[in-house]
Amino acid sequence: MASDVGSRAFQNARLQKKHRKQADELLPRAVAAYRAGRPAEAQAICGQVLALLPDHFDALHLLGVVALDGGQLDLAEQALTKAVEIDPRHAEALSNLGLALFNRKRFEDARKCQERAIALKPNMVVALTGLGNTLMRLGRPEEAIAAHDRAIALKPDYADAYCNRGMALLPLARNVEANQSFDRALSLNPRHMEAMFGKGLASINLRHSNDALAAFDAALAIRPHAAQVLAQRGRLHQQAGRFDPAMADFTAALAIDPRQDMALLGFAQLSVIKDNIAPAMDACRKVLEQNPESEVAWTWLGECFCKQGDLATALQHFERALEIKPDFGDAITAKIFLLDFMPDTDFAQHQAVRREWWTRIGSKITRRPPPLRDRDPERRLTIGYVSSDFRNHSAALVFLPVLRHHDHKAFKVVCYSCSPLQDGMTERCRAAADLWVDAWQMSDEELTDRIAADEVDILVDLSGHSAGNRLPVFARKPAPVQVTAWGSGTGTGLPTIDYFFADPVTVPEEARPLFAEQVYDLPAVITTDPLQGWQPTPLPMLRNGYVTFGVFNRIDKISDPALALWSRLMGALPDSRIVIKNGALDEPLLRDGLVARFVAHGIAQERITCLGLSTRDQHIAQFAAIDMSLDPFPQNGGVSTWESLQAGVPVIAKLGHGAAARAAAAINTAVGLGEFVAEDDDGYIAIALRYAAQPAELAKLRAELPAMVAGSAAGDVETYTRKVEEGYRLFWHHYCASS
Repeated sequence: MASDVGSRAFQNARLQKKHRKQADELLPRAVAAYRAGRPAEAQAICGQVLALLPDHFDALHLLGVVALDGGQLDLAEQALTKAVEIDPRHAEALSNLGLALFNRKRFEDARKCQERAIALKPNMVVALTGLGNTLMRLGRPEEAIAAHDRAIALKPDYADAYCNRGMALLPLARNVEANQSFDRALSLNPRHMEAMFGKGLASINLRHSNDALAAFDAALAIRPHAAQVLAQRGRLHQQAGRFDPAMADFTAALAIDPRQDMALLGFAQLSVIKDNIAPAMDACRKVLEQNPESEVAWTWLGECFCKQGDLATALQHFERALEIKPDFGDAITAKIFLLDFMPDTDFAQHQAVRREWWTRIGSKITRRPPPLRDRDPERRLTIGYVSSDFRNHSAALVFLPVLRHHDHKAFKVVCYSCSPLQDGMTERCRAAADLWVDAWQMSDEELTDRIAADEVDILVDLSGHSAGNRLPVFARKPAPVQVTAWGSGTGTGLPTIDYFFADPVTVPEEARPLFAEQVYDLPAVITTDPLQGWQPTPLPMLRNGYVTFGVFNRIDKISDPALALWSRLMGALPDSRIVIKNGALDEPLLRDGLVARFVAHGIAQERITCLGLSTRDQHIAQFAAIDMSLDPFPQNGGVSTWESLQAGVPVIAKLGHGAAARAAAAINTAVGLGEFVAEDDDGYIAIALRYAAQPAELAKLRAELPAMVAGSAAGDVETYTRKVEEGYRLFWHHYCASS
């Protein structure tokens, strides 16, 4: 018995020795194959070694490295975990296991491995910069930068460490410094694709779109099928309004990697812009399946619900995004916009969420020292206007009249255009300015510097919290006096903005203490140029024998309470019709959904006409078929209210509980049409029924209304502009008198 045991042990020892010899012959071949770029061969040879000796450390380690390079993360983790179990003090194996865990998004486990590797081998630069990447993913960018700096100090020519350091600087908004790190990496390795990609990201953040596009194109020349680069280039095209190239890049990225989150989110955003809601929602949900903590996906999913009129669900999604990232500006802006549309919200809630933007974002931006200006109260003043809407946009219809009628002897007009999109309206705005600055490729810091260099006395925000705003510039306070006006007309919540142009109806006295800005009254919160070439038209009711109501507004302004009230009105006038006009109604899903809402209230489908996109002239011409316009609420019409009145079609408005819910009432009041302003739902219907029963009186008003509008202080754009300039001069006097 003892001799048999001894014989087997001897035979096993001989076999092990034989296997060891074979393994020792095979492993160098595996290493050579790996170094020669033949990973499949290297992996196969490692498999042969492990079939002979399952605990062969070097074969396990090499197999793990080969699998890691090839994206076989399961195999890499298994092989490297076993290697570390065999030799727990092997720093390289620990570092490589950390990288495998990092790629599997198990960042806390990766950190532990990398820190163990560094403890065993403090000068291991690969582990140090790998730890830096892990710390960044764990939301610890400052520690990440320190780890990369240690790696660079040990190996000053290590391009990967410079690149990784640049990536860690991006979430801290240290974009200029990040660009310097990427440039250093590229000086060491001109074909470093990740550094070129990072340079593109930093350039996007700095608004240097041309530089970003060049960087992404260069990165794709190095690696044509890099899905993340295609996705970011698509994002860049989208920001510039180049929607077809953007969609092409998103589609190409998703063909390579169907789960690429930036491509999915870009596809979702572009789909929302084009009113293709169902595919947008699907893309957002795919992102959330793989990353439930994506604040961007939650925000865009909320935007999808906004488009469908489900505001309560949308608000929940915006709040979820802010739970994940409390300073996520897109979600706060979306929430601000949404609350203006939600029934039963009021001035207090609207201004509270604007202050939320200031608390979470604006207050953390460093304010510039007070600029030095000549405090002569009567000298020529430089007025700077900041907007992304110096183009074919409804906001431009509101501020262009003021630009055109300024007294240039008393005021120098500077326009800071923050959009790459230009058209005929851009040229009209440019012609009205003394100085035009294309600021769309300026970072917030660069634009602030330019405004200071131009010695702007009064800086005017024309966007509020709407898309394309530059409120972070106003948070820096580059001008002595700052004003918000026209483009949004609801206040900003920024204590660095001194004044807000409104009127006594839009912002009543009792609401004014809620605003961060001091309210200054104009004849109306907005104005617009008179219609060109418009001729009065007969009252349609006289030939039709029934009333035709018009709603020429965005359909997302058609709240459930507004639609229910209009349905009630149409129920009281069984022969009446309603025409709803908006470009979004070309989308069948949205059009059919809107009609279905009326049908659910008992209004027959044939009584509803939906009109889609048209030129502005065609849009205005449609008022010839309308007897009375119905103003939506709580988000009123602005330019659409003016257009209707100028065309001779009175607008029935209802006073609401926020600035956006009182704009139409303010315009009506300003042009002498106060009898078309209701205090409540019953009053709204009473106005409509009264004039429906008095076609002669309505026809007389239709004929007289354009002249009434043009003769009012709000409708006469020259008079209106003088009122604006009186405000600027008063603001400057106050500044000059201040200590």
